[in-house]
Amino acid sequence: PARYEHCTLSDFETGFAGTHRSLAAARLAAGRFVEEYPLEKTGLLLTGPVGTGKTHLAVGIVQELIRGKGVPCLFCDYRELLKEIQNSYNPSVQTTELEILRPVFDAEVLVLDELGAVKPSEWVWDTVSHILNSRYNEKKTTIITTNYPNMPPGELQAARGGSRSEAARNAVRGETLGDRITERMRSRLLEMCRVVQLDGADFRQKVQSANFR
Repeated sequence: PARYEHCTLSDFETGFAGTHRSLAAARLAAGRFVEEYPLEKTGLLLTGPVGTGKTHLAVGIVQELIRGKGVPCLFCDYRELLKEIQNSYNPSVQTTELEILRPVFDAEVLVLDELGAVKPSEWVWDTVSHILNSRYNEKKTTIITTNYPNMPPGELQAARGGSRSEAARNAVRGETLGDRITERMRSRLLEMCRVVQLDGADFRQKVQSANFR
């Protein structure tokens, strides 16, 4: 996307005042992923609150793989992808669902951005399952970003009765990744990807505040 086309791993900000130490660890994990690919093809699940740099890291990885190693990569916004698939059901549209999904299935490395951002429904769950299972079965590498905590369904509500992690405190609308994509698909993701947690305040808001000073 045009908003992120400038993003690289080298300009990922980890030294901004007040940044969380997890961002430096996430930057190292992203660099290690690039160095080890394709010998190590396990994907990454980048989780954390809004504005912590998940999409920046994912795009930075893609930039390095394409320019440094010639690896074919594809970036997909989860919400836009589902809209395109739904639109293909319109009789006046010439594109079929399979034509939309084929590049998603075939990409050597796929970035699926904002997983869980669409309100859950049976159709959404079936579509997510179709995409993830297809890539899992073909041993394709997938990098996923999500604002939802990597927890089973309902666990965040239970956590409110006791101590809560920083990720839980910053969770979107009190839901977990399991709530949004089902626990079966979350379990599949954990087979496909290493989890990288990013914590801290919204970086975009910090930059805006700094610019107004």
